[in-house]
Amino acid sequence: MEIKKNPKANLENYSKLFMQLGLVLALFVTYVAIEKKTFDRQFGDLGDVSMNADLEEEIPITERIEPEIPKTPPPPTPEKIEVVEDEKEVEETVIESTETDETEAVEVEEIVEVEEAEEVIEDVPFTIIEDVPVFPGCTGNKAELKDCFNKQMQRHFGKKFDTDLPNELGLSPGRKRIIMLFKIDRTGNIVDIRAKAPHPRLQNEAIRIIKLLPRMKPGRQRGKPVGVKYTLPMRIDVE
Repeated sequence: MEIKKNPKANLENYSKLFMQLGLVLALFVTYVAIEKKTFDRQFGDLGDVSMNADLEEEIPITERIEPEIPKTPPPPTPEKIEVVEDEKEVEETVIESTETDETEAVEVEEIVEVEEAEEVIEDVPFTIIEDVPVFPGCTGNKAELKDCFNKQMQRHFGKKFDTDLPNELGLSPGRKRIIMLFKIDRTGNIVDIRAKAPHPRLQNEAIRIIKLLPRMKPGRQRGKPVGVKYTLPMRIDVE
């Protein structure tokens, strides 16, 4: 047979436990209250605040200055007007009319025509002339005429030069140079002939050959005939 416990006996056991827990809690609260520190609040002296210092402001005293009124200059003294009597005669200026009457004859001065001076162009070197002088028998454009002129000059010198003369002069063997300078004038004639050579007889021979050149068609610059300077250098061999 099972023995049943009395419920009142259990409540008495629990009451003792609760009493012990209450005592422990009361002791704990008392301990905390004792150990807690309290601090007195202290306030520093902030000093006296003066409100009147900010409100007091110096107001400058201003003096009203009256503007200066410029003085009006006195009016100018009127000029004295001299009254002229009517009896005094006044000279009148007579303006003559410049218009001519149809019946009057108008003299016309003779108009003299002034001839414009012809522009004179100085001599131009053969290398820069616009239209080169034309050697007789040469045709073609400007470049062809220029090339033909140079070839005809060399051919003329080689054909007319005395090849025995250098050996007769007793010159040292070697190649010698002769330079001929002349001008083809506005009419196509050969003028101003000069020559440079290692011997006077060679100079004379060069001048003689240039004088044998035929008359040419003159060179032209800006469409007008001009004198053309030409230089012909030649070399000869002396044995």
